Amino acid sequence: MEIEENPIEEKKTATTKFAEWLMARQEKKEAKESNLEGLMKFNIFLSTLTLVSVAGATALEYAMMTWVWL
Repeated sequence: MEIEENPIEEKKTATTKFAEWLMARQEKKEAKESNLEGLMKFNIFLSTLTLVSVAGATALEYAMMTWVWL
């Protein structure tokens, strides 16, 4: 005796379609927000690196002027 396995096809109602659309939209929004968070962290890192570089170069310049003056 063979049992046929036929999956029951559910008819998607308008409410089901709308709920799926909302979930897909939310997933896209979360992916976009996480991408923006990564860009913000990278921007903060570059800004800090720039400030450290400028401050280091200025300090080095003053140290060299002091060395030459002595």
